[in-house]
Amino acid sequence: MLFFVFLALANGVLIGTSRTINGQLGTRAGAFRASVWNHVVGFVFLSVVLLVLRIWPDVTDVPAAAYAGGVFGALFVAVNSYVFPRLGAMSASVLVISGQVLSAVVIDCVQQGTFPAPVRLAGVALVLLGLSLPRITARLRRENT
Repeated sequence: MLFFVFLALANGVLIGTSRTINGQLGTRAGAFRASVWNHVVGFVFLSVVLLVLRIWPDVTDVPAAAYAGGVFGALFVAVNSYVFPRLGAMSASVLVISGQVLSAVVIDCVQQGTFPAPVRLAGVALVLLGLSLPRITARLRRENT
């Protein structure tokens, strides 16, 4: 289990780094061009990995909804490439993670057909509060100077 925790944390570092790089590219080339380059390079990289591992996927065996994930992923990269240089890495990350937490609660509710337990709602509130602390403290510092 600890391995997966570290893997998730490392993935978060890669996502933050990727967003920053794509944001810089987005200011130079435009958000959609940055997204295209991100996905072209990602496609080539993953294609090489799949060829080396000899596990090329069967595209006929993919549910139609899986293609929506590709559209959402491309939009995610394009929007991040646009907002990161304008909001800054911290603010953009906080807002993106907040959106992910909120959508995860809704998705779990729909999939499980139940309203989340009060403990889970309290946990979500704490996570959102924790994510907001850097913005709150920065605002307080500005007001005190």
